[in-house]
Amino acid sequence: MAGLPREFLERNFPCKWACPVHTEAGKYVSLIAQGRYREAYAVARRPNPLASICGRICAAPCEAACRRGDLDAPISIRALKRFVTERFGVESMIDLSVLAEIYGRRADRHPEKVAVIGSGPAGLACAHDLALLGYPVTIFEGAPVAGGMLRLGVPEYRLPRALIQLEINAILSLGVELTTNARLGHEFTLSDLRDRGYAAVFLGVGAMRSRDLTVEGMDLDGVLRGIDYLLNVNLGYKVEMGRQVLVIGGGNVALDVARVAARGGEQENLQRNLSVVQALDVARSAIRFGAREVTVCSLESEREMPAAADEIEEALKEGIRFRHGVGPKRLVGEDGRVTGVEFRSVSRVFDEQGRFSPLFIEGSEAIVPADTVIVSIGQTGDFSFLRPEDGVETRGGRIVIDPVTLATSAKGIYAGGDAAFGPRIAINAVADGKRAAKSIDELLRGRPRPEFEGTVEIDVHPRYERTWDFEGIPRQKPPTRPIERRIGIAEVEECFPEIQARREGSRCLRCWTNTAFAQDPELGTECILCGGCQDICPEDCIEIVPAATVSAMPEAARELAPILIDGRREGSILIKNEEICIRCGLCAARCPAGTITMQSFQTVEDAIA
Repeated sequence: MAGLPREFLERNFPCKWACPVHTEAGKYVSLIAQGRYREAYAVARRPNPLASICGRICAAPCEAACRRGDLDAPISIRALKRFVTERFGVESMIDLSVLAEIYGRRADRHPEKVAVIGSGPAGLACAHDLALLGYPVTIFEGAPVAGGMLRLGVPEYRLPRALIQLEINAILSLGVELTTNARLGHEFTLSDLRDRGYAAVFLGVGAMRSRDLTVEGMDLDGVLRGIDYLLNVNLGYKVEMGRQVLVIGGGNVALDVARVAARGGEQENLQRNLSVVQALDVARSAIRFGAREVTVCSLESEREMPAAADEIEEALKEGIRFRHGVGPKRLVGEDGRVTGVEFRSVSRVFDEQGRFSPLFIEGSEAIVPADTVIVSIGQTGDFSFLRPEDGVETRGGRIVIDPVTLATSAKGIYAGGDAAFGPRIAINAVADGKRAAKSIDELLRGRPRPEFEGTVEIDVHPRYERTWDFEGIPRQKPPTRPIERRIGIAEVEECFPEIQARREGSRCLRCWTNTAFAQDPELGTECILCGGCQDICPEDCIEIVPAATVSAMPEAARELAPILIDGRREGSILIKNEEICIRCGLCAARCPAGTITMQSFQTVEDAIA
């Protein structure tokens, strides 16, 4: 392995590169399997200041890239992150000073002040990294509470409010200041920030405006917008709802809306008034705070729905109904109030090029009764706070930015998250915040900060062993709260028990460990072409073939290939498919000549002087 290019070694770790902040997911998963929880938390937390939050709600792009998924099912990476954050994260109430090497220490102080607008994941990550770089940072949040869409858009049954506050407190402990009820464009402007001496600004204002349907009847009473609905519920305001609720949309936000509506949409008010509610009869409480008939209506078929499969499964368990392949033609009502939606059947949602281009079946119209309709078909930015003199360009509901530096068209002003890229998952916003912090630092220092150069260390395993039958262990699903106990803000998903977590962690293939083929005549490790490695491989990923049958060969392997004799390629070639290899080590154990060894790599970072 020592002769392999570094790029191959790094890219041969797919879960890391699928994560927008490059968390070494496989490493902390493997450490959990070994019971080394503190080290596992350090690996999970170092690149991600919102690790505890992501352990609950991350869409886990790392799982989609996990090689274990090609064998049976990917590792439950997100749930394992929650397992380890509950032991060492902010929710564990451990003294943060004990983990200073994980959370980071502030660098030398700099005089330039930086303003961060918005306290969502992008703003929080930007403030965190800037504080560690030594800058005085102030977060300005327009809402009365911090957290952005984490706090105002994600239902509490998925993400406890106390956890969000603990994550924010950890960032504020670095010296970051927070000002709430401070709306850009109302209480202050970008020009005001310049006048107050802020040398740079990061706009992490999110996409807080719901997209509207362009159909008749949107102005009827009883018609709500998905984001507005969640904002009001999560701020504790009472939202009048009927008994027959239709949610129009097929994404994760639409399912959040539906599941909140099924709970009554008053979970925060219910929590604040527990002393009163406890005196109510249980049956009356169920009628008042839930027991609605909620139906999600989507253009897409069941197979095409963009919502996560797990979210759909949980919604079905909770009694949410679905109508697939229907699109609204108009909303109907009486006396100014909605009474139903006229739908048409959809013949297709996407055209031959995969572009969104729905076609409807004429004559298929049917009215579905409803006394509340919630439209959740997407979000866009609201940039009414910008003034012409600010010089910040917007286009198509987004702030125009340099995709590398996240700089806007105005010097010293940067933007990221949903405001710049449109609605995406939270970990993408965290990555944007970190990237913007780096760019702001380069602007204010006038040069790039010295990067960390890593030295690749190779560990040769004389005897490589895995947990018995690790390739046969099925994916472990985190436990969930029983349906009858899913009331109000009660968290639905629960934490892995320790035994189950370690069992799930042991499923990891450890992609940073690979078979290395090297023969040395002096050491007596020349391949004898016995074929033992090919015979014992459980995944058939090793093949020894006559060299003459190989028509093409990677450039890097040509110098190692058998020589040409009289124009013919002689000898044999051993071919290994890295993508399906499960790193079991059986080939190395079987090799009688010692030609094959198992070798792991890690990158040790050393700061450039």
